[in-house]
Parts: sequence; C-alpha cells; structure tokens
Amino acid sequence: MTMAIHASLGAAQPPPLLDRELLDAIEPQLIAWRRDIHQHPELGNRETRTAALVARELRSFGLDVREGIAVTGVVGMLRGRQPGPTIALRADMDALPVTEPAGLPFAATVTTTYRGIETGVMHACGHDAHVAILLATAKLLSTRRDLLRGTVLFVFQPAEEGAPDGETGGAARMLAEGLFDQHTPDAMFGLHVASNLHSGEIGVRSGPTMAAYDAFEIVVHGRQTHGGRPWLGVDPINIASQIVLGANTIIARQTDLATAPAVLTFGAVHGGLRENIIPDEVRLIGSIRTFTSAARRDIAARLERTARSISESAGASADVTIKPGMPVLVNDLALSARAIAALGSAFGNAVHETSFISSSEDFAYYAERVPGFFFRLGVTSPAIDAAVAPTNHSPQFSVDETGLRRGVEAFVTLVDSAMKPHPP
Repeated sequence: MTMAIHASLGAAQPPPLLDRELLDAIEPQLIAWRRDIHQHPELGNRETRTAALVARELRSFGLDVREGIAVTGVVGMLRGRQPGPTIALRADMDALPVTEPAGLPFAATVTTTYRGIETGVMHACGHDAHVAILLATAKLLSTRRDLLRGTVLFVFQPAEEGAPDGETGGAARMLAEGLFDQHTPDAMFGLHVASNLHSGEIGVRSGPTMAAYDAFEIVVHGRQTHGGRPWLGVDPINIASQIVLGANTIIARQTDLATAPAVLTFGAVHGGLRENIIPDEVRLIGSIRTFTSAARRDIAARLERTARSISESAGASADVTIKPGMPVLVNDLALSARAIAALGSAFGNAVHETSFISSSEDFAYYAERVPGFFFRLGVTSPAIDAAVAPTNHSPQFSVDETGLRRGVEAFVTLVDSAMKPHPP
C-alpha cells in the first residue's frame, strides 16, 4: 500500500523558477513534441531524427549544445546568471521493437528487422514523453535564466533499452565518452512515466530503488537421436525443462526475500527443428534482478550450479554464462531527503512512497558517479484503474498527456531545490 507524503509546512507557494502561466503557454508544444516523437520511433543507437529535433530545439532556446555523444546523445547546457551548482536532468530517447496497434492518429507505423525478425517499432516504454518533458523543461528554464543559481545540463540519452547486438550504448557509453568531463553535476535527476500511478501523481523512494540486471545463457548439450528411440540419445529438451523448474526454487526457497526482492526469469528457450528428432542442444536465455550485491553473486552461483548438476545427472553437460548488466539504481540518501521534501511541499498528497521496482534502469550508472534521484511520473488517466492499466513495454501502454506537465513541474521544482544552499 502506498503511503502519501505530506508536506510538513502545508501548501507552499510555487518555487520562483516555476512559472505556471509560462508552462500553460508551453504545454501545447510539449504535447506536440511528444506526438511527433511517438509517431517516429527509433531503436537504440539509431535515434538520429529524434536527436536532430532535440539539438535544433535546444539551440533555439539559446543553449550550448553537444551532439554525437554515445552515437546519438545530445547535451544542452544552460548557464544561469548567478553562480551555483551544476544540476543535470536526463531523458532517454529510444523506442522498443514492439508493433503498435492502430487507433491513435499519431500511431507509429515504422517497421524494422530486429534479430532477424520483422517487427514494428513503438515508444511502448514512454521515452517519447521523457524527451518532450525535458525539452519543455529546457524551454521554461531558458526564460528564467536570470533566476538560475548555477548551470543545468539537459542530457538526452540513447539506447537505455540496450544497444544493438555487437554495440555498446546508453548511460555507460555516455560516461565513457566524457559526459561529465567538462562539468561534473552536483546532483542529477531523472524520471520515468509509470502506468501504475494516475496523472499528476509522483512516486518516490530513497536508497535502492530499481533492480540490478544481469543476463544469462545456458546451453544444454545432449546427444541427438530419433524421437522414437530416445534411449539412444540424451534429451536436452527434457533436461532444459528440469533446469527451468529447478531454477524457480532458487528464488522461492533459497533466497532471503525478507531482505529485498529478487527475480529470475527465463525469456526464451530454443532447441530442435522437427517433431521426430531429439536435438543435440537447447539454449535458454533469461535475466536476474536483485537489489544487493550479495544476492546478485549468490543467485548467479546457484543458477550455474543448478544447471550443471541437473545436466550432469542426466548424462548431459551445460555451459552457463552470466553476462553482467547494470547495477542497482540507488537514490542518494541526502539528495532524496531534500528532493522528496521539495516535491511534497509543491504537490502534497500527489507524492507517494513506492516499493522496490524490479525492472532496471541505466540511470544507475549516473547515480554511481554523482548524487542521483530518480522518480516515477503517473500517466494513467484517473478514469482508469491504475492497478490494471497496461504497463510499460506492452503494445497497449498509453500516456494520458494531461500528466506530462507535472513532469516539467517536478523537474523545475527539483532544480530550484538543488540550487538553494543547504546546510552541510
């Protein structure tokens, strides 16, 4: 059950940076940007049109712009008239290999080949909303330059969902290519639209917030034979099935879930070509999500042991590869306290404390380098039960556009709070 976070000082006046009349004027453009980007989705490291749009708009606001970081990344820099800290805000730009249903007048009809399969491309995770919100924030703050006590970096990042096979990308690559070399932020903020919150609501959490992500591959090596004479071979399909069932007990019976949640998921099983041939091998792939380094190491070791032991018991063998992914996203404790207080003061009962989020987010790499705070933004219409609304990554995922301005309000509120002097 979510817990409303009440402002300790009651209803506060809007912070000086937040000009709601100006936001009223910007809102139609905010929605237009979102629809344009939604209609022209691009996969990770291929966001060329989106990046060009972002760079063009940032320059029109009078910002200094860097392009081509981590293939298509764009960074805009806004210097305030007064000295102060450097604050970074981030939006991710990439879409997913998901086919969008017809219905919206700005529905995407883009298609591509992904891992050899023809598919549509859709902003099924809401990154189109993220880009539009950050553009609107940049436009609003660019008109408030005289009030800015410091510098704001607007980071538009590619490939949050992962780079194409054989490539690198996302937050880790932006950092490797010098994102913070010239200006290291004193604080960094990011948001993600969420289907389980209504428009206008904000979800917050301090400390470990989103799960670490590791991928795995298990290849079971058996011995091919005729389907009518299975005793002459070693059946890797049967063994792979036992590995899936055995691995389920790692979470259900071997992991201390009272400390923090953990998830082990098989995403695909590949093996065999014909109904009457037992194949030589079966390949399983999946992911592990954890919130502590100890659980991360332990579950990986248990999965490898389970796969090898089950395979060997049946006369087969298994190659197990754990591919380290992204770390736990940890919201800085001190920054979180200030940010949650500022949001609570501005938006009152619309701010809710959330539980652990078992999906992963490469904002975690930024939060390892500088104090970070990542929050959720509700985008489900109040007319819909948010508990059952289609979630991110579903082709039915939808955004109630009336909730987008709250993202701008939240970003501006956080910038304003972070630029104010705080006691040590």
